[in-house]
Amino acid sequence: MPHDYVMSLNVESAPVLTQAAPTPLRLIDDAGRAVDPSEAGGFALPAPDILLGLYRRMVVARRFDVQVTALTRQGRLATYPSALGQEACEIAAVASLRTDDWLFPTYRDSIALLTRGVPPEDILASFRGEWHSGYDYYQHKIAPQATPLATQALHAVGLATASKLKGDHTVALTLLGDGATSEGDAHEAFNFAAVWQAPVVFLVQNNQFAISVPLDKQMACRTIADKAIGYGMPGYFVDGNDVAAMYAVVSAAVDTARNGGGPSLIEGLTYRMEAHTNSDDPTRYRDSSDVEVWRGRDPIERLEKYLVSVGVLTDGERAGITREAEELAAATRECMTKTAVIDPLELFEHVYATPRTALAEQRDFLANEIAEHEAAAAKTTGETA
Repeated sequence: MPHDYVMSLNVESAPVLTQAAPTPLRLIDDAGRAVDPSEAGGFALPAPDILLGLYRRMVVARRFDVQVTALTRQGRLATYPSALGQEACEIAAVASLRTDDWLFPTYRDSIALLTRGVPPEDILASFRGEWHSGYDYYQHKIAPQATPLATQALHAVGLATASKLKGDHTVALTLLGDGATSEGDAHEAFNFAAVWQAPVVFLVQNNQFAISVPLDKQMACRTIADKAIGYGMPGYFVDGNDVAAMYAVVSAAVDTARNGGGPSLIEGLTYRMEAHTNSDDPTRYRDSSDVEVWRGRDPIERLEKYLVSVGVLTDGERAGITREAEELAAATRECMTKTAVIDPLELFEHVYATPRTALAEQRDFLANEIAEHEAAAAKTTGETA
């Protein structure tokens, strides 16, 4: 029986896909021109004021991302996964949500937290090595940034199902990477969301690498969005560097979920411009020429060209946005240059509701050891004064 795939038993060779992948949905092309409505898949181009707001958020988010990457290289943070080049996906996602909706992010989605109102010092607390995640989940309606792949997708389905049972019309949106969709947790989340018709949106940022593993060695399907049909929910394959298309599609999916239409799977085709983290060397697994190709598809430059062409982005607007971005960068530098106040005894806080004897003994032992060390240090200082 004819089929579209030629399989190989060589694990180093990806399955050969003979069926061409479709063109991702876009509303603004690489040159900054609005596409013809007949090619827009039934989605309307967002209003100019909305697009200007998205542009401002992307510029500010990128300046934050670049600043944090620099601080990490200076040793101010233990690690930081950059989202440079993926701003359209993350900003569109946050802009599509209401304040009472919930966001379930990954470790790479710090600019999504920033856009939703979390202060820089709170976003970066965990990357700096502090003992807590830094922000109040309930205040911001944002779950912890998940490092284990796809675990947050199940959490999103759970919260969305609870929302449906309570009838409060809250929507959960979870961000995933292409590598996360290869995890069993993602399969379980997709399946249960569809079975229960949970008000949840799965937004997959397909940046084409799971650390160093390219997409064609992870899966043989045309697109990740194609998988949606197997779960019984709609799937959308979108140009992840076109913030207009991402906002239109994500907003529609959120509205569908809120109105009882169940979950959606959205794939945003994008590219990770920086290394996986500051400890990664991407030259070992991808060509610099590919990076340059995607640099020419920059989401901010694309929208900027469109906004200038329609007379919305003036020199004054641009200057104001740049000033806001630089002020945020300066504030981020300032909060990261402050020495963290660390109390080792906090190790024993919030472990048990009722403290156990053994834990209390360990705490007392450490407290005495710290006191002895401080006394010895003070004595040494006094003798050398």
